[in-house]
Amino acid sequence: MSLQKIKVGVVQATPALFDIENTVEIIISWIEKAAKVGCEMLLFPESFIPCYPRGIDFDAVVGKRSDKSREQWLDYWENSIETSSPHIQKIGEAIKKANLMVALGVTEKESIGGSLYCTLLYFNENGELIGKHRKLKPTGLERYVWAESDGSTLVSFDTKIGKIGGLICWENYMPLARMAMYQKGVEIYLAPTADSRESWQSTMQHIALEGRCFVLASNQFVRKSDYPEKYQSDLESEPEVMCAGGSVIISPLGEILAGPLWNEEGLLVADLDFSDLAKSKLDFDVVGHYARKDVFKLEVIDQPSTIKL
Repeated sequence: MSLQKIKVGVVQATPALFDIENTVEIIISWIEKAAKVGCEMLLFPESFIPCYPRGIDFDAVVGKRSDKSREQWLDYWENSIETSSPHIQKIGEAIKKANLMVALGVTEKESIGGSLYCTLLYFNENGELIGKHRKLKPTGLERYVWAESDGSTLVSFDTKIGKIGGLICWENYMPLARMAMYQKGVEIYLAPTADSRESWQSTMQHIALEGRCFVLASNQFVRKSDYPEKYQSDLESEPEVMCAGGSVIISPLGEILAGPLWNEEGLLVADLDFSDLAKSKLDFDVVGHYARKDVFKLEVIDQPSTIKL
């Protein structure tokens, strides 16, 4: 472990909902802002492209699909992103110019087949897409929108700014999924989310304390008025602020370094001192002296080895 100090950023922002073209421009603008303040790593929220479709039910009824649901699906699908698309290239160029690492939450589609995945894309400072994690278990009605993933995308990266990995939203409630990340020695744990409850903060602090890692949690700030007009009738019962945010950066001992940020857009920035990682292991190490490897063993099927950059 290198006892370095680095600066990281967490974006809490509003995408152009159901509009991939304008959302890419928004992403680039936040990358530029992060570069100006010296960030070496930047995290965006869950499904920032094309949005987290909060409040939209896709006309879901057990045993029946409607024309309306298929039209809404088409809108969401068309504005989701392929990793081989010109949009990725454009984002990569902005990242290279800014010279920082980026983790970007998207809804991903493939060139073959029609399924969508809730995905966290990882870019190095040269703007190259180096890997991705797909959500293992979409929650609730998300299961109607996103397909499931498997252990092959439980990725981690050994980079010049530390060992990086993480999980998306309620995957962070899965003890074995968290342990899969801890076993890879993750030092900067990323948790893009759509959960804006105040109770989410305790989950993020718990992970920091449990994993003895820095935790970066990023959420969107979204109002009902941000949705396209054609969706307004579906949102009549929703409050004006539909996602208040709550993005936060936490130390390995559970101390809040930045945030939580509520009810506005913003860029959270914090300096991470890696000596705090070492000091936090004095009394607890989830994969070391507290692991009880004589009692417990975790096998993660198809999890890849940490990628050395």
